Amino acid sequence: MGIEIERKFLLRNEVWRAAVHQTVPMAQGYLNDLALVDSGAMHASVRVRIEGEAAFLNIKSRELGARRQEFEYAVPVDEAQALLALCVGGRVEKHRHYIRHAGHLWEIDEFHGANAGLVVAEIELASEDEVFERPDWLGAEATDVPRYYNLALASRPFSQWREDERAATDLKDND
Repeated sequence: MGIEIERKFLLRNEVWRAAVHQTVPMAQGYLNDLALVDSGAMHASVRVRIEGEAAFLNIKSRELGARRQEFEYAVPVDEAQALLALCVGGRVEKHRHYIRHAGHLWEIDEFHGANAGLVVAEIELASEDEVFERPDWLGAEATDVPRYYNLALASRPFSQWREDERAATDLKDND
């Protein structure tokens, strides 16, 4: 069983772009929807993702916070394309930009389509209490805010958020 410990943040500015060392296009969808998970009928999201020339089936436990169970399996790209056609909700399209900073790999997701305008940074950690250096471009933490989860973005994209949600007035900067 895999455990993922991941924290999610908004960005202050565009300065991060100068540090990108790799960018990969991604398209993903979910074989179950947010309502089933939120109701408790299902306890995990089931995602198919095509990232560049590779594809994966991913099962992630639905828990608020940084720690979740995660299982990921490589699948042929043509099968992933067929699975994407079976997905419920919207497709999440993004470019993932990779940045190394102070010994950690940051993944910056720049969303497109119905989620255009949303950009978030994620960092995977070895433990929930692992200390890491915050880059200057890092903004408020969104780890515990469900609307920023990709499963939620497939069901209710950024383009449908209220103005106060887009402005992230409920998030606090942890500087």
